[in-house]
Amino acid sequence: MARVFETPRPVPSRRAPVLAGATVIVLALPVFVVAELPLAGWALGATLWVAAQLLGLVLTRLQVGAGNLAHSGVVGIGMSFRAVAVMAVAIAVATVDARVGVAAALLYALAYTLELLVSLVLYFGSPAR
Repeated sequence: MARVFETPRPVPSRRAPVLAGATVIVLALPVFVVAELPLAGWALGATLWVAAQLLGLVLTRLQVGAGNLAHSGVVGIGMSFRAVAVMAVAIAVATVDARVGVAAALLYALAYTLELLVSLVLYFGSPAR
């Protein structure tokens, strides 16, 4: 079992994880309506998730590696910035309207968690090189 983390694998496509996260976002809308949660929280959470996906898409287009150290640094800082920016917006909104901020943060967290889970299953489920 310990060797699972030592064996390199090809990076899987981002399509399935992004679709899983998008499914959470779409399916959450009727839940927000029925549960009478603030629709502004759903809209903010969905917007933050889409913005984070777009930034990730831009960053993954950059070539990384030993020959492109500057690009590697930009990708590393950019990926960290995504999480910080999302939480900064959620906290700022929560200080004005706690229900909207918390609803947005929970929606984003749920979509991100499913996206991460699907990514891990695809990565560790693929054959080792």
